[in-house]
Amino acid sequence: MTNRRHHHRPTNGTLPAAIRKKFEELQTNLDIRFSNESLLHNAFTHSSYVNEHRKKNFTDNERLEFLGDAVLELGVSRFLYATEPTMTEGELTKLRAAIVCEPSLEKFSNELGFGQYILLGKGEEQTGGRMRPALLADVFEAFVGALYLDQGMEAVTSFLEKIVFPKISVGAFSHMMDYKSRLQEIVQQTNSGSLHYEIIEEKGPAHAKKFVTVVRLGEEEMGTGIGKSKKEAEQEAARHAIVKLESQQAERES
Repeated sequence: MTNRRHHHRPTNGTLPAAIRKKFEELQTNLDIRFSNESLLHNAFTHSSYVNEHRKKNFTDNERLEFLGDAVLELGVSRFLYATEPTMTEGELTKLRAAIVCEPSLEKFSNELGFGQYILLGKGEEQTGGRMRPALLADVFEAFVGALYLDQGMEAVTSFLEKIVFPKISVGAFSHMMDYKSRLQEIVQQTNSGSLHYEIIEEKGPAHAKKFVTVVRLGEEEMGTGIGKSKKEAEQEAARHAIVKLESQQAERES
């Protein structure tokens, strides 16, 4: 694994021992050890902290965020390219956009508890900067950039395999995708009959109804979906049907 330390020398001043100890704790929690710890510190340094510690010669995380944004897109693109062979370029682009958008990155950041490690200026701290979605999303990107510089793309991929990819696999972003259209395309390519969606159950009280939908290909039941609306339930059923068709295809080919 190539070490890229010489490419980036953050001019971060020395952090107080208590803060350095917190970053030690973060590395332990993540099971990631930085060769160049100033890269890690830099990833969590907000511009407001730099402004308040001008004499200490700190650098904010904006350049790392710029790099991390591109590295994250590449990592997610590689994963989608490998795991979604039936998706068109347009669908891949749409799904990637849903994964790397601010609300998603904020969730990943919160899951890792990144907010508590951000180095903020007093004013930013008092106005709730630590919980600001944009700030949390930026820190996630900056961390990815720092990890890339410190340990290369494979380390980033390992990190994403723990945090991001499992959510893609369980369909956390599937509301962004039109699975019904995709299923229709797959069926048309194989000319294997016609699709029918049917609501088989409505459950729950009127204000919180859940619809259970089944999709059939000819007589064969291909997938079941549950959703808050008929449309959502149909999309979920179609998603399960695609998984089933893809595994059947894989079995035929093996």
